[in-house]
Amino acid sequence: MDDSQTKISIFRGKNIRKVIYKNEWWFSIIDVVGVLTETDRPRKYWNDLKTKLIKEGYIEVSEKIGQLKLKSPDGKLRETDCANTETMLRVVQTIPSPKAEPFKRWLARVGYERVQEIEDPELATKRARVIYMAKGYPDGWIKHRMRGIEARYELTDEWKGREVKLEREYAILTAEISKATFGMTPGQYKKFKNLKRGNLRDHMNEVELLFSMLGEVSTKEITRARNTKGFSENKRAAKEGGDIAGSARVALEKKTRKKVSTKINYLKGYEEDKQISS
Repeated sequence: MDDSQTKISIFRGKNIRKVIYKNEWWFSIIDVVGVLTETDRPRKYWNDLKTKLIKEGYIEVSEKIGQLKLKSPDGKLRETDCANTETMLRVVQTIPSPKAEPFKRWLARVGYERVQEIEDPELATKRARVIYMAKGYPDGWIKHRMRGIEARYELTDEWKGREVKLEREYAILTAEISKATFGMTPGQYKKFKNLKRGNLRDHMNEVELLFSMLGEVSTKEITRARNTKGFSENKRAAKEGGDIAGSARVALEKKTRKKVSTKINYLKGYEEDKQISS
């Protein structure tokens, strides 16, 4: 973790230090506590708050906190209690301050929406579409992305029913498909696109998305045809499904003399193209 990964967020005119750790943002707890409580002793407040959290039943609070190096007011890097977004929001729920109330209302709304999505899965798809539109993605890209999400869900549902249980196994199977399709695992692909965080497919163009989907749909069909069981059989099916997409990719590249995989962040490239054409 280097200093270039450390950033400052502004909330209510105050600085909130944050740093990328384990591929996600972690926030300085004392900074957040200081803003929401306006106490002049945020460290003391946080120590008392930890005790309160444990009494409330959040006994794993210490396991969720990381001692990460952040830049202090004197310019030196010092270890500071930090938490990711999920843990930070849980901490905020325990702060008895009017300033914390907007966070609590937001959490209640998110929780309610999640319950709605469990009862009606189509709502999750509709909300995802709205989010992509708000981010500036064009309709054509959104349609490809949503089809890809559906294909991914269908494949993971197949795996669930075929004795693939562990998250690590899901990651390995996904890597097998990606490597056979693009010649890169998802981790390698993110490095190829110079991505430090975020969802890889949100940075793919429509052609990349189509080949990702082809690899997963092919894997699903092979899995069903063979009635695969267990991790080893599904791993072979994943590679073969990816090989189908990989062969199609190579064929297209030969015809177009153009690589399918691109280092360009799709949304950034799309915005630049709009500016050039306008």
